[in-house]
Amino acid sequence: MKNFLKGIIVGFGGISPGLSGSVLLIIFGLYQKTLHAIGTLFTNFRNNVKFLIPIVSGMLIGVLAFSKVLDYLLNNHEMPTRFCFLGLILGTIPIFYKEAKKEGFSLKYYFVIAAAAAVGAWMFTVNTENFEQIVNPSVPQSVFLGVAVVATAIVPGLDPAVVLSSLGYYEVYISSLADFDVSVLAPMVIGVAGGGMVISYLMSKLFSRYYTATFSIVFGLFLSMIPNILNETCVLAFNVQSAVAIVLMIIGFAVSFYLGVIEDKGAIKNKLKNRKDY
Repeated sequence: MKNFLKGIIVGFGGISPGLSGSVLLIIFGLYQKTLHAIGTLFTNFRNNVKFLIPIVSGMLIGVLAFSKVLDYLLNNHEMPTRFCFLGLILGTIPIFYKEAKKEGFSLKYYFVIAAAAAVGAWMFTVNTENFEQIVNPSVPQSVFLGVAVVATAIVPGLDPAVVLSSLGYYEVYISSLADFDVSVLAPMVIGVAGGGMVISYLMSKLFSRYYTATFSIVFGLFLSMIPNILNETCVLAFNVQSAVAIVLMIIGFAVSFYLGVIEDKGAIKNKLKNRKDY
């Protein structure tokens, strides 16, 4: 039940601007286990499926349950909503940075982070008009949408809203979820399933062999996407809407930071318990 509830929150993060589902998996201490379970699904099928079912089912419920809410908030209260998500993602930075340093860190990795952030800014901020917005996707486009969605879910730091917006898919993605458009969702599932296994396997290999370097790259990409959370509608002024936006940003920061603290304390407690049992 605990992993199911975490899955719901991760699913919500997967469709929210700036809030990456994979980063939430890291905060909850589930990222490496989930990556391994998907990448080696058929190696130990029974145990992997047993572990994945509550997480994946929670994620699906989170996506479907909050897609309509998110669609409404972005259409009717965009500025406060985006500031809230800004706070949520800023609150994840300390735990993400700590995770990147977990297996050793040196000065060169700061340059890796900076280079990845520069590339990410060029890809997702400077060149945002490279792709036209997709309105009525074909079957291959819907399959590719599934691959793109699962890539943003698996690779930490890739904001689904920013990536999909840059590719021209974000609006059709949110609307198809909100309207439960089977013509888009059915082929998208194929892309999610196939792409998920391939990308999980590759990421699992990268993390096992080049942990710090890989995490430094994804952390840099993560940082590069933060400015994209706010858009031209997010202009602060001396009014009620701006005050609400700032309050929601502070609340968002506190919530995500607190979640990270809870999981960190839980991990420390488990380590102490294991040592005591030993």
